[in-house]
Amino acid sequence: MDILEKFKKEALRRRYSLRTISTYSFCIRNFLNYCPKEPKKFTKKDIKDFLNKVSEGGKSGSTINVNLQALKFMMEYVLNKRKYFYDIKYSKVSRRLPTVLEKEEIIRLVESIENKKHKLMIKMIYSAGLRVSELLNLKIEDINLMNNFGYVRKGKGNKDRLFIIANSLKQELFNYIVEANLKQDSYLFNSYMGRMSPRSIQEILKKAAKKAKITKRVHPHALRHSFATHLIENKYSICDVQSLLGHKSPETTMIYVHMVSPKMIAVRSPLDDLQLENGCEKNVCEIKNFERRRLLEDEYKNLSI
Repeated sequence: MDILEKFKKEALRRRYSLRTISTYSFCIRNFLNYCPKEPKKFTKKDIKDFLNKVSEGGKSGSTINVNLQALKFMMEYVLNKRKYFYDIKYSKVSRRLPTVLEKEEIIRLVESIENKKHKLMIKMIYSAGLRVSELLNLKIEDINLMNNFGYVRKGKGNKDRLFIIANSLKQELFNYIVEANLKQDSYLFNSYMGRMSPRSIQEILKKAAKKAKITKRVHPHALRHSFATHLIENKYSICDVQSLLGHKSPETTMIYVHMVSPKMIAVRSPLDDLQLENGCEKNVCEIKNFERRRLLEDEYKNLSI
């Protein structure tokens, strides 16, 4: 029985993305190498032992959970063993705040890119909150310049969604399409060798960040994080941002609320009500002066008597 081939057929039938299929195949292949048994003889202990091995290798909770998801799919939908995962718990995943660039840093980053096409690509990612794969899969037929929107086709989760096109990019996009003589079914961004790779965009950003003297770790997804955070700073609702990012749940989008500039959050620190000038020094001095005045007043009363 070729487990991997059966898995791929079942995953394709369920319309899983090629990226997910590739990731799950890698996990399943590692498990099959770790446990060279007849597939029908796989046990819950085999699964747990393998996950423990992955965990001992210092892998993150997310990596362990991906392996568990892949093996769960294999056992349930390929081997028809659905009772094996009832008491295998997912690993706790640490929630880290994403890298977000300030608006001034976005300006410096974009202005540091000299190549017109590269600059347009980076502006597209930031202006619409696109993933790299979504940008590279855009076709001319997906873009509606007249009405300032476009469509992501088969994005994450194999879903289509609408994205916005910035007014300031319309003419630049139009000129680029005309100059490149692109047809309706052409990809918007290609290299002279064919399809561009995500690695190319990572390198563009890496060089631009260095030239702009930005010390943060700048990667394509940081532009997507910045897009979402800046929208919330501009007073757009979580629902608006969730829809544009293509998130299933508003809880996923809520993380960007934690990233907005403090001045945008309508909560006033109690320290501000103390109206301090130099930290706590002024407050301490005022307390001491109050105590000194009180003692002098007491002495004055005693003299008067």
